[in-house]
Amino acid sequence: MHTALTIAGSDSCGGAGIQADIKTMTALKVYATSVITSLTAQNTTGVFAVSPCSADFLQAQLQAVFTDIPPEAVKTGMISTAEQAEVIARSLKLYGAKNIVTDTVFSSTSGKRFTQSDALDVLESQLFPIAALITPNIAEAEILVRRGRGCAHITDVNDMISAAEYLSGRYGCSVLVKGGHLAGEAVDVLAESGGHTQIFTAERVDNANSHGTGCTLSSAVAAYLAVGKSLAEAVRLAKQYLTGCLKAGLALGKGRGPMNHMWNLATEQK
Repeated sequence: MHTALTIAGSDSCGGAGIQADIKTMTALKVYATSVITSLTAQNTTGVFAVSPCSADFLQAQLQAVFTDIPPEAVKTGMISTAEQAEVIARSLKLYGAKNIVTDTVFSSTSGKRFTQSDALDVLESQLFPIAALITPNIAEAEILVRRGRGCAHITDVNDMISAAEYLSGRYGCSVLVKGGHLAGEAVDVLAESGGHTQIFTAERVDNANSHGTGCTLSSAVAAYLAVGKSLAEAVRLAKQYLTGCLKAGLALGKGRGPMNHMWNLATEQK
């Protein structure tokens, strides 16, 4: 059975983070292992507390996974501190991790900041360059571009292309800029490290319950890479899977609710 590892924070309401990643990988028939970077107290209405794991405990989790069930792909999500970022980057290099997909989770939708500024320095210098793909949304892409050249304002697809290509050249990895917050179709731009740029479009699903879309997309890409798909095909299939999660129309909680990560399994049984 193919395997993938998620390195991310825990979401106590199960819609994002480690829980969403495990659901996604499982739904895509990949065995999921996990390393937790932080515990959170959150639900569909917001994030109320964050408790990062120590660097030593994080290292112990990574060693336990890599020395027993080596993953064929790795997804990283919420990384809170510089010490965590250093441990993760060092371990991924030590164990020769491949197909690393880094979801640039800097803050929650409700505005709770997850990543300290010194952690972002380490991510840029040590983790992004060894990643196969990083997946910033528009706000995150603006932050990263701004750190490099001091100016970033992404308002349309052309701006997304410019940002993706710039960041790919800067970090030496492929970059998927997600355009879910723009009006119209759901458009993402993939700038591959080899210099090829593609635009992926999908129908925009009218569903306010979209908690965990970024986590779900990045873990789906990792799952498809684990089974041997090319990067572009993994992105295409991951977007298709995410669209299905949204269209399933799950309605739970009092706020921005989670999606149905198992929609495809129900479809297969019909």
